[in-house]
Amino acid sequence: MIDKLDASLRFNQAALSLRARRQDVIASNIANADTPGYKARDFDFGSELRRAVEQGGSGNSLTLATSSARHVHSTSIVPTSEVDLRYRTPAQSSIDGNTVEMDAERANFADNAVRYEAGLTVVSAKIKSLLAALQP
Repeated sequence: MIDKLDASLRFNQAALSLRARRQDVIASNIANADTPGYKARDFDFGSELRRAVEQGGSGNSLTLATSSARHVHSTSIVPTSEVDLRYRTPAQSSIDGNTVEMDAERANFADNAVRYEAGLTVVSAKIKSLLAALQP
């Protein structure tokens, strides 16, 4: 039973974990906008989500520590520290070598935040429907 509940939320867990990781990467870019020589980084959300879902609960997943064989065993399907970060190519280079473009970073930050909130709304609705199914 728990496996089916876990499987129903697996995709959303992966998506939200990757959205949170991307928000951290974009925030790091914004924080280093005035750092000479800093190279803006990002990752392809779609390909990372596909990779995380294909890996499922195997491979490089994180596991919960348990102290009893009767505890629920679970794995996290998104090792968020292992996303393929790539450097961005700026539309216009700067004199100090910094590749952060604040307009693009702000747009990406806002877009990612809205998509994260939408993901939370979907997960919340899914949990509510599961709880409604369990009610007598």
